[in-house]
Amino acid sequence: MLSPERLALPDYDYLAQRHVLTYMEDAVCQLLENKEDISQHGIARFFTEYFNSVCQGTHILFREFSFIQATPHNRASFLRAFWRCFRTVGKNGDLLTMKEYHCLLQLLCPDFPLELTQKAARIVLMDDAMDCLMSFSDFLFAFQIQFYYSEFLESVAAIYQDLLSGKNPNTVIVPTSSSGQHRQRPAVGEASMPEGVEASLFYQCLENLCDRHKYSCPPPALIKEVLSNVQRLTFYGFLMALSKHHGINQALGALPDKADLMHDPAMDEELERLVVRSRLHRTSRQHRATEPGAFGFQRRDKLEVLEKVLSASAPTPYLYRWEPRE
Repeated sequence: MLSPERLALPDYDYLAQRHVLTYMEDAVCQLLENKEDISQHGIARFFTEYFNSVCQGTHILFREFSFIQATPHNRASFLRAFWRCFRTVGKNGDLLTMKEYHCLLQLLCPDFPLELTQKAARIVLMDDAMDCLMSFSDFLFAFQIQFYYSEFLESVAAIYQDLLSGKNPNTVIVPTSSSGQHRQRPAVGEASMPEGVEASLFYQCLENLCDRHKYSCPPPALIKEVLSNVQRLTFYGFLMALSKHHGINQALGALPDKADLMHDPAMDEELERLVVRSRLHRTSRQHRATEPGAFGFQRRDKLEVLEKVLSASAPTPYLYRWEPRE
């Protein structure tokens, strides 16, 4: 049955809101690039499996960053994939540096930009050195806010800078490449000035921003809840509060609550099966190591393993592997 939301929108507006055309364009490109393989099984089956992978969130594996950030669903799928693939980092209590977390991100998206990882780490570390160690949960929830709401936060950063400098907060904000640079301590001669900006004024600006922003942003009511608890705050203090807010995490819907972050029985069961398979595969590979052309564990094998892990609760065999476009 069609939802009331669907019936209330014109067809084109609904397609644009759900980014259907983005997926259709990508599916057609994949169809043309894999037409020799696909011709054996039929176009209808190809589109069925493509959109099944979109629904299950496995369509973003090893794709280029431009595709991963193209839609809110892609971003949520990437966050969920990152959590499920590397949850054992947190489960084992390991602490990693920003560069190490970036390496993990690149295992899923080879061209993932370092700048986004640095911004996420700065939410956790504040003024501390960027080579400090971070827990998986701290980094994950900070990364969620920075990655999913990246365009919105660029505008928030510009508003914050204007409030710090005393400019009119109601002017139209145009983010710049330097808008991510923020003062964390008063400059010489400004030690008596209060740190940060007034929370109520900051909220008024963000409320106006949410009304006109074309990208995803946290629910205004939850932003108000965050800002109502303080009189003044810094930019990164605001981002830290967003990353720790239970309601914002629920509204985004990509990650479980922090208390359940390390629990995923379906994935644990699938991982146990994969460990057994990996041992058998390694033993078989050792027997073939002396044969010409033995290349070991290939990228396609790795993609198949990750798809099995990420769809462990509802496994579906995928015939086609979505490769990054050149």
